[in-house]
Amino acid sequence: MYSKHEKLLKEFRLCIDEKRYYDAHEAVEELWFPRRFEKDPEVLFLKGCINASVSFELHKRGRKARAKKVWATYLKYRQLLFKLNTAHLNTYYQLTRAIEYHYVAVNYPTAKDDWDFIYLVIKTY
Repeated sequence: MYSKHEKLLKEFRLCIDEKRYYDAHEAVEELWFPRRFEKDPEVLFLKGCINASVSFELHKRGRKARAKKVWATYLKYRQLLFKLNTAHLNTYYQLTRAIEYHYVAVNYPTAKDDWDFIYLVIKTY
């Protein structure tokens, strides 16, 4: 049995995989919104996940310059992953991997293998 938190994270991942970025945003926002005024690293990390989905939606709508700026916000909050002490840590690692694979697929469609992925993700930092 999954907790509500885990269910919403799985929904976020599914929405990203299905390119339903607005729905992905809504799934994580349900976790983030009640705690939005906290400066807790986990809350800020969730905010970063929301920014990743917003970046993808902007890219889909052709607003690539704005998408790049929002992606930079995701990267800022992604670093907090290494400061988290939570039962959801493994799920968060998997989410960042999926988000970043998706970023490469959207922005660099000619990337062919894991080495291309690694290079392109490192290049974004």
